[in-house]
Amino acid sequence: MQSFNEIIQRVGNTPHIPLSSPNDKVRLFAKLEWFNPFGSVKDRAVLWMIKDAENRGLLKKGQTILIEPTSGNTGIAMAGIARALGYTVETVVPAKVSEETKALMRRLGASVLETEDDLCPRVGPGTDQCIALANSIIKARPEKYVMLDQYSNESNFLAHYEGTGPEIWSSLRDVTHFIAGVGTGGTLTGVAAYLKKKNPNVKVIGVQPQKAHHIQGLRNLEESMVPALLSRRLDLIDEWIKITDREAFEAVRFLAESERLFVGPSSGAVYAAAQEVAGRLNKGKLVLIFADDGRKFRSLYNKFKVFTVEEFDYYRRNARYLPENILFQEDITLNRSAIG
Repeated sequence: MQSFNEIIQRVGNTPHIPLSSPNDKVRLFAKLEWFNPFGSVKDRAVLWMIKDAENRGLLKKGQTILIEPTSGNTGIAMAGIARALGYTVETVVPAKVSEETKALMRRLGASVLETEDDLCPRVGPGTDQCIALANSIIKARPEKYVMLDQYSNESNFLAHYEGTGPEIWSSLRDVTHFIAGVGTGGTLTGVAAYLKKKNPNVKVIGVQPQKAHHIQGLRNLEESMVPALLSRRLDLIDEWIKITDREAFEAVRFLAESERLFVGPSSGAVYAAAQEVAGRLNKGKLVLIFADDGRKFRSLYNKFKVFTVEEFDYYRRNARYLPENILFQEDITLNRSAIG
């Protein structure tokens, strides 16, 4: 069992790798966020938010219950990091989140509440429903529950302004375009603000899914609320590209077949958008955020016929850049006695 200090020291400093491009004058690089200890870009935001809340005295070990609405990765990161620090964690997720994702949260010790899209008909679908339910729980027991609220928490932005952005700039200084999916807006705006500070000519492209999508981690800004974190800095986004489920899933399969990369659906959406951008440029250097890998999407990929069961196992086994991490160990339970 790794100590907690060893785990948090592994948050950030994720690798960049080159990708194939439809245009030989345009270079593509992916930042592989699944190298974070709990498997996604959300490890960064959760660590920054918890450290800030502790510094402000908002959390009490052994007493505070952290509750967070999430479409998946934040819940996994919260379950791992917060529980390792001695906090009880409850997550509120859309029912359509993959079964593997919900199982990972539970294995890490979180209680998982699920919401259907008709729970609050006047509230937007997906995570908007989760936010409404979490707020109602906090209102009933404000002395017990604390929500760090990734959708408005400035520490989410700072995790990327102080971490992800500088990492990209130090490794890929001549970047011309930055492309990332939109969920809370933390990654998109945090990196955008840093890169534009270094070079105002960097173009920032936000990727959003179709309405009624199945791309876990992303949100369509027409059917769901615009998170406060994003609305504060919308002017940093130079262009929006909308990607369909089909385009995202086709990109997931292409990356597995052609690049031996086993990615999650949001990474497929980002790659599909990057292909569109690269195809219309004369030259450029595009940096993409690949938020997580594909290992927790077996049921989703099977449902939408992205891979057969046999193909899923084959591409997972033969993928490049797919390290074993805490999530896929036999015993991933973290507790205060185990972390030293």
